Amino acid sequence: MESNEPFKFEETIQNILDQDTLKWIFVGGKGGVGKTTVSSSLAILLSKVKKKVLIISTDPAHNLSDAFGQKMGRQPTLIKGYQNLYGLELDPEKDFNNIEKLNQVLHLDDKTKSDNLLNKIENSFPGVDEANNLRFIASLLENTDFDLVIFDTAPTGHTLRLLEMPNIIGKSLKKLLEIKSQFGSIIDSVGGILGNEFDQKLNKFFERMNGLKESLEKISDRFKDADKTTFIAVCIPEFLSVYETERLIESLFKENIDIRNVIVNQVLMCDNDTKCKMCKSRIKMQKKYLDRIEEMFEDFHIIKVPLQKNEIRGTKNIEEFSRFLLKK
Repeated sequence: MESNEPFKFEETIQNILDQDTLKWIFVGGKGGVGKTTVSSSLAILLSKVKKKVLIISTDPAHNLSDAFGQKMGRQPTLIKGYQNLYGLELDPEKDFNNIEKLNQVLHLDDKTKSDNLLNKIENSFPGVDEANNLRFIASLLENTDFDLVIFDTAPTGHTLRLLEMPNIIGKSLKKLLEIKSQFGSIIDSVGGILGNEFDQKLNKFFERMNGLKESLEKISDRFKDADKTTFIAVCIPEFLSVYETERLIESLFKENIDIRNVIVNQVLMCDNDTKCKMCKSRIKMQKKYLDRIEEMFEDFHIIKVPLQKNEIRGTKNIEEFSRFLLKK
């Protein structure tokens, strides 16, 4: 007999652990809500059901090293105490915000005047540093044997910008092609000053940028494959965080990116008869936003995690925190 009861989504992250096809998991939200703690906890849980797991931080704050208490860099580092869990930290500004690094990523070797000019044009593309960062990650993953990767992302705005990269690069490239077409004679004159090979190098420049655009489109397609990629939103029960979460989820829906889990961190869970006036006030305030989260995301797995007494630092504390993601 069919039940008339509405379907109740689990209040745990078990649905993620049970999905064998997942390859990329993005953890995002407003700064300061505990994304690194959640993504690290999730990485530990997944390392128990997967062969080889990598957690990547794209946040320049480098909280991942602090969380696990060991230094991590641009190459996968085995996390102490685990056989199959690795960490990696990337800093887009340090790694890609100069011509020399960009040359390495795009395999440019020449140092002529024309090359320097084209490199400066290339480096001025809106979002080219984030785009190359993303392509670097994709290239890294294609050449390694990790069967699941968790991304501890920078705050919401940066994450949304990454998702928009194919469109941004495409528009910029189209504008440059229009300029090339309209001012062909001037470009030819500049080519005469910079050398006979300038036109050939200019064409190669457009080929590279078009190749970057095509690479990003492939990554975008992977983002939109719900069998392989999902997004987990982390928030706290406060106005700005809930507002940003709503904006994030709306943007992900527009991009057709799977999201079905919202983790609400730092929830006060005191007894109703507590004598602490501040606690009562905070509980009342949080309840208002918890109710809104329940209403807005009724078709999501909503996992509520209590506010912890101490900082979550070190493998032991992360292990203990991870249990809240599965506690029913």
